[in-house]
Amino acid sequence: MEFAPANLSGQNKGEREVADEGVLDQWVEQWMAENPMMANPLEEFTPEILALARGPVGAPPTREIAHIDDERVGDVPIRIYRSEEQPVGILVYFHGGGFVLGSIGLMDNVARELAYASGAVVISVEYRLAPEHPYPAGLDDCTAVTRWAIANAKRFGVPTGAVAVAGESAGGNLAAAVSIRLRDEGDVALAGQVLIYPATAGSRITQSREEFDGLVISLRASDYYWNSYAAGRDLDSDPYAAPLSATSFVGLPPALVVLGGCDMLRDEGRQYAALLRGGGVPVEEVCYPGQPHGFVNFEFPAAAEAFELTGRWLRQTLVAPAGS
Repeated sequence: MEFAPANLSGQNKGEREVADEGVLDQWVEQWMAENPMMANPLEEFTPEILALARGPVGAPPTREIAHIDDERVGDVPIRIYRSEEQPVGILVYFHGGGFVLGSIGLMDNVARELAYASGAVVISVEYRLAPEHPYPAGLDDCTAVTRWAIANAKRFGVPTGAVAVAGESAGGNLAAAVSIRLRDEGDVALAGQVLIYPATAGSRITQSREEFDGLVISLRASDYYWNSYAAGRDLDSDPYAAPLSATSFVGLPPALVVLGGCDMLRDEGRQYAALLRGGGVPVEEVCYPGQPHGFVNFEFPAAAEAFELTGRWLRQTLVAPAGS
């Protein structure tokens, strides 16, 4: 489909009209014309393509981080990003990729930017991917690492109450699901959750999914991702798989929800933010007009604003009560 461009680059968020949020930014449109391989949805999932899309190396580093160490939590590889300064807390980060693609290496740029902006120790999780490892394997890995981070918080010089989770797209789903699962299990608590264009609706089709079909991601690709994760099961009513289906949002950690105005996942992210508010959860929701799915991963100009906002929010949210 055609997406009408708008010249929104360089404007402040407060100057952008909400009515224009679904009009593609002209800077983005030009980038897509120059990078069609990146802009067109991936819809072929051969073993060779999957291997490339799960590779260990991504783009050149965007930020210098003092200490980057690879470890394991049980069988789950993790990568830990630490600066020289005293950390404000710990952020456990789950990369995107439709539950099928991605790696801690490919999303190294996102982890670095989160560490730089927030001042937190960032723990990036190499969770198991579908279709080889369908739900709940990836969620189990993310939950295990989050529990490990809380249990080992003092190793990093932070209180146990200063641990948050974050993720984009499928990683946003996992961050929301980990938050719900830990709330339900009741023995540990998170300080916050950062949900960057999170996939929350399972297989359900929202208006934005139809409106922006083919812009970076597509309905066809989304079907493959979800069916791979679900392994043929109907998981739309399972809140740990499709967080929008949760029956209660009371007691969940404060949330920052970051959306793109031209993203297929915009509406379900917005619906999830509304449900969180309805459950009494403090929520900050920001939609970047004219931005497609993946704008944070692609390091578009709006991504710098999003990382700055996320850093500020985390610095405030990770201030835990004394003695926690």
